[in-house]
Amino acid sequence: MGKNEKGPAKTNAARLLDKAGIDYRLVPYEVDESNLAADHVAEELGEDINCVFKTLVLNGERSGHFVCVIPGNMEVDLKAAARVAGAKKADLIPMKELLPLTGYIRGGCSPIGMKKPFPTFFHSTINNFDRVYVSAGVRGLQFCIAPADLIAYTGGTVADIANLQS
Repeated sequence: MGKNEKGPAKTNAARLLDKAGIDYRLVPYEVDESNLAADHVAEELGEDINCVFKTLVLNGERSGHFVCVIPGNMEVDLKAAARVAGAKKADLIPMKELLPLTGYIRGGCSPIGMKKPFPTFFHSTINNFDRVYVSAGVRGLQFCIAPADLIAYTGGTVADIANLQS
């Protein structure tokens, strides 16, 4: 987007991508505070749920905090995630810890621009797409970005860390 074009307000995460020279598009969507689920976001975007990724923060026993970015129709496989993070076991962090730890709230957690860098793991299906959607750091705004750019910027690793939701 050119400098003179009006679009959604830039988030801190967007400014970081700008500084890194990474191409992306900011895509706004209507927020439903009572339904922050990824399937709702995908529906609002008019996109396939498989290319709309959600960002989850976990705490690994011995390994500390790490991030999993998985398709919206999947749930994190805690054992697989722990294994790739080098932990004996892992659990999702309590919701009340999300904002102080990452600087983001539920429904607006981006893998880009957290308060400090955490090891980040992307589900392997991310490579099935030319562009994917992840939160731009606030509810109601998504990045549309090339998976390779997202993975490279975060220093992420691609692994099988999720299963279809039952």
